[in-house]
Amino acid sequence: MFNAFPPSAASHPLAGYGWDDSWAAEFAPHADAALLPGRIVRVDRGRCEVVVAEADRTVSVRADIAPVVAHDPLDWACTGDWAAVSVSAAGTYVQALLPRRTAMVRSTSSKRSDGQVLAANVDTVVIAVSLAAAPDLGRVERFMALAWESGAQPLVALTKADLATDAVHVREDVDAITPGADVIVVSAVTGRGIEVLASCLPGTSALVGQSGAGKSTLANALVGADVMTVQSIAGDGKGRHTTTARELLPLSGGGGVLIDTPGLRGVGMFDSADGLQQTFSEIEELAASCRFADCAHLGEPGCAVQEAIEDGLLTQRRLDSYRKLLRENAWIASRTDQRLRAERLKHWKAIGREGAAAMRAKGRR
Repeated sequence: MFNAFPPSAASHPLAGYGWDDSWAAEFAPHADAALLPGRIVRVDRGRCEVVVAEADRTVSVRADIAPVVAHDPLDWACTGDWAAVSVSAAGTYVQALLPRRTAMVRSTSSKRSDGQVLAANVDTVVIAVSLAAAPDLGRVERFMALAWESGAQPLVALTKADLATDAVHVREDVDAITPGADVIVVSAVTGRGIEVLASCLPGTSALVGQSGAGKSTLANALVGADVMTVQSIAGDGKGRHTTTARELLPLSGGGGVLIDTPGLRGVGMFDSADGLQQTFSEIEELAASCRFADCAHLGEPGCAVQEAIEDGLLTQRRLDSYRKLLRENAWIASRTDQRLRAERLKHWKAIGREGAAAMRAKGRR
């Protein structure tokens, strides 16, 4: 029998999944409609797995998503969403989603303007970077921008420390480009740094990174069980997609939940202006000291950014990366505006056609 006690109760079975009084307040209108609160742990082809309360424990149920379909992909149900669920003899349905506190969004492709929500209602984004090869600092900066833009706190986990001989130096390099985020060296094989990392993950965390970064192995270490399949890296050094869908997993000791995500080869910007400002905060601060407000940092007199490069306080690579991501974000934003205008125009044309058809039908009477 599913729970009948007030969903705001401190002893609510879903508390381990992040349920609190704020979520209870958001859910209150749905409670009046005899719906149940639940958290989506996995979405697969129009159906999802949702954890709900049954008596004094939690159970996972398969649910269809009610036909109140959102046209914008950003509003589709996603792992991490809190939902209002109906359970009856007619079936189990997700009837509505509660407003998200945070959402990590990327563009689906650098050539498209659609956004894809990778995880919802996340407190910490763990960016997994493998120490088995030289890290791609530009890719780390991309993940940082997406994490900051989501509203969550980014954290970098340098994985596979057991395969590295220069972990300390790599950590210094990564720490230099991730202002405001902790950088932790870990090894799921030896256990190095796992307890430290786990202590930094209250609430809901999302584990992101490219294929082969060791996310599934790290997820198993944090969960305390072999819940994710692990594959070896092929001889070509390229990672393989072990995780095929985003999945929410309880951490060991009841300390929160973790969303493991498939490896990402493409990490496109999507309306990430604020995230870029935080990711490259030192450049933003330097730019404020330039002589000209519209300084492009290309050799203008009194350019504080170029002076920092000459003094060794900032690298040219860092500035080039900043410019590249700004251009990409501006391009995606312009494409998004065009798409929205086109959708609005299509909508009003459809209304016009319906009105004209109604008038013709009226005239034939």
